[in-house]
Amino acid sequence: MTYEQVKTLKPTEFKRLCGVYPDTFKDMVTVLKAEKVWQKKTGRPSKLSTEDQLLITLEYWREYRTYFHLGNSWGINESTAYKIVRKVENILIKSGLFNLLEKKALLESNSEIEVIVVDVSEQEIERPKKNRNHTIVASRDTTH
Repeated sequence: MTYEQVKTLKPTEFKRLCGVYPDTFKDMVTVLKAEKVWQKKTGRPSKLSTEDQLLITLEYWREYRTYFHLGNSWGINESTAYKIVRKVENILIKSGLFNLLEKKALLESNSEIEVIVVDVSEQEIERPKKNRNHTIVASRDTTH
């Protein structure tokens, strides 16, 4: 769903779909557009609008979709979806206006680890049996 389709939804439906209210979404778009003004304009411009790029990021956060699925549903490459999500995340974190946890903050925890469970069960890896006679016969056939 592009932003043109999403913007007609009621605020409660918009929140259910995107995870943020329309006002917060507009604030995020303003931050992204302000950052784009300062960026160098090198290369080909994106075929997705700023709003659509933010929607991709919100879909990634909300639905835990893979970049492959995001790329297919938006008509872009998987690596492009990754770059868009990372770029939007970094801009929003750098702005400091939104309650986004940085990656390092997600790794740091206030609770202590009391128990560590390790699965050490061994499973045999199935490998094809080597048949020496079969390879010798095949090599003899090619030498005639």
